[in-house]
Amino acid sequence: MSDWNSEQYLKFKAERTQPSIDLVNRIDVENPQRILDIGCGPGNSTAVLKKRYPNAYILGVDFSPNMIEKAKADYPELDFMLFDATKDFDKLEGKFDVVFSNACIQWIPNHKKLLADMMHILNDKGVMAVQVPFQFNQPMHKIVDEVASRKEWKTFIPFEKVFNILREEEYFDLLSDISSDFSMWHTVYFHRMPSQQSIIEWYRSTGLKPYLDALADDKKTEFENDVFEEVKKAYPVQKNGEVIFRFPRLFFIANK
Repeated sequence: MSDWNSEQYLKFKAERTQPSIDLVNRIDVENPQRILDIGCGPGNSTAVLKKRYPNAYILGVDFSPNMIEKAKADYPELDFMLFDATKDFDKLEGKFDVVFSNACIQWIPNHKKLLADMMHILNDKGVMAVQVPFQFNQPMHKIVDEVASRKEWKTFIPFEKVFNILREEEYFDLLSDISSDFSMWHTVYFHRMPSQQSIIEWYRSTGLKPYLDALADDKKTEFENDVFEEVKKAYPVQKNGEVIFRFPRLFFIANK
């Protein structure tokens, strides 16, 4: 997969940041000294953590050079570094009181190992706080897969999308094994989108990206147009001209 585009991602900064605000507000740790933000992206979630815990040392890490470059430019007072969550945990210096991850782990395989690694770098009585998109049953998720599976696109998009996200019951059992206590909850955000095209714009930096990366430039627009035809059917325009974009997210907080 090519590098992430921070500018495209931040077109919906407020909507993408709100879940991190909601997650941070549920963390029950007084005066944490060290916080790790895994998958910090362009730094918007790291800034939320800093606002809540202004006296803590906070490190934002991400796999994308573009995202880290943007985060450093926008938040020079914070620390950021490149990081591969499949193998780089031993490169971190010291342990943390909070390990945080907002809308990231869906891109990382083997959540049993990942969550164990996240828990391992916590100090005693530390907290792991995670949010992950849970879009399986939403129209946009199904539309992209359906269009990509059509005969005319199979030649250009030969891969099957890999799903790293586990079922809620699997996360429940996993957290039961690795934590002393945990809580889970589900929130559906009703994003107010200015148009049906805005849903394409949203997905261009996330769910559409693996498919667009597989296509030559002259095919990208054609594929998006096929997706957009289905979006217009699945996401009706409301009386005021806006479109409801429902976005479920799973949250969990676990104590070491």
